[in-house]
Amino acid sequence: MTNFRMQRINKQLQREVSLLLELRIKNETAKKAIITDVDCSRDLEHAKVFFTTLDPSERDAVHEALGSIAGVLRRHLGKLLTIRQVPALSFFVDTSEEYGRSIDILLDSLKSASQDFEEQEEEDETSDDDPGDDPDDVQ
Repeated sequence: MTNFRMQRINKQLQREVSLLLELRIKNETAKKAIITDVDCSRDLEHAKVFFTTLDPSERDAVHEALGSIAGVLRRHLGKLLTIRQVPALSFFVDTSEEYGRSIDILLDSLKSASQDFEEQEEEDETSDDDPGDDPDDVQ
């Protein structure tokens, strides 16, 4: 668990990297990245920067572009931040959104299956109430 200071640094790194990509970086492929999270080590040596893209097919190209400008980003961060050491940036694709979608699909399928099961039980109960099936009715 990270303490308050590390959470603050992670949020600041996320904000600054996003702004640098938007305003300072000229690489159009790298600008397609949407920074979702930053996880910095406690000693500020390394930072994992998680990103996603609007188009999943562009993720590999964006990942390579971000890797190529990591040094430039670190240099700009060194000028902007007031921390003693600027961490080395490593970029990772954030798949949490896709994972969340797959969980939603599973939950929806379970919900529809349970509704189908309840409807089937109701049909079975109504078919059991036919007056012709009652053994007490002797004609």
